[in-house]
Amino acid sequence: MANDLIEYINRRKQELNAVIMAHYYQNPVIQDVADFVGDSLQLAQQASVTQAKVIVSCGVSFMAESAKILNPDKMVLLPVQAGCPMADMVTPMALREKKSQHPGAVVVAYVNTSAAVKAESDICCTSSNAVAVINSIPLDKEIIFVPDRNLGRYVAAQTGRELIFWQGYCPVHDIVSPDSMREQIALHPQAKVIVHPECPPEVTALADAVRSTAGILNYIKDSSAREFIVGTEEGFLHSLKKYCPDKIFYLARSNFVCQEMKMINLEELALSLEKLQEQIEVAEDIRKRAFRSLQNMLEIK
Repeated sequence: MANDLIEYINRRKQELNAVIMAHYYQNPVIQDVADFVGDSLQLAQQASVTQAKVIVSCGVSFMAESAKILNPDKMVLLPVQAGCPMADMVTPMALREKKSQHPGAVVVAYVNTSAAVKAESDICCTSSNAVAVINSIPLDKEIIFVPDRNLGRYVAAQTGRELIFWQGYCPVHDIVSPDSMREQIALHPQAKVIVHPECPPEVTALADAVRSTAGILNYIKDSSAREFIVGTEEGFLHSLKKYCPDKIFYLARSNFVCQEMKMINLEELALSLEKLQEQIEVAEDIRKRAFRSLQNMLEIK
């Protein structure tokens, strides 16, 4: 059954001139059938240059919206309408209110936000480039950072800048506790500890390195260590084992799962390609303003 679905997906993809882009947290079978697998920054970069006529976004809604913002003339499909709890923690109305309290402040929106929130922002960032984005802002400017307080605190510590934090967070990373991390360190004393900056500051303080998802992969590839305690969603282990088969990985906590990222399966992907669903649309006035914020980010090297 799985082989039949994969065969159909590959055939239908060719018929449509489609590209399948999957996030590292997707089910392993979705990562394997995808044309491109990456983190949020890599997916945005790839969406900005793809020549495909149809983009199938295997992730959550804000990722599909970003692809549509960057490709208004292309069809963007999200096989399952999966949301992001963190993205839902900031709304355009609430952000406009915060901006009114800090006139002239630069709004930096984590890419884990809706198109409407990006439209209210000046520049986007991902966990890969957040430090570079903050460093690009003049020192005399206030900065509102939305929505992830943990990433914001990490970036503030790295840059020495004072940020106005939003009180959003990733429910999957935010519940990693220092105790669970210390337990893993005690169990695996030879392991290097590397975590995502969406984890709380008390956890990142225990790590040997703090990196974005793609940054974690690069760190492990370059490391001479053989064992690693990894502080991010368990779907990423599939890529880590694929690219580093000689290394051993332990999760920073049990049940390290983003349920929203696991909603797409082969059946849903095949159905999406068959029926061209669910098509993502972004109102043009919102898209233009959100495009500016994403483009400002993509121009930073």
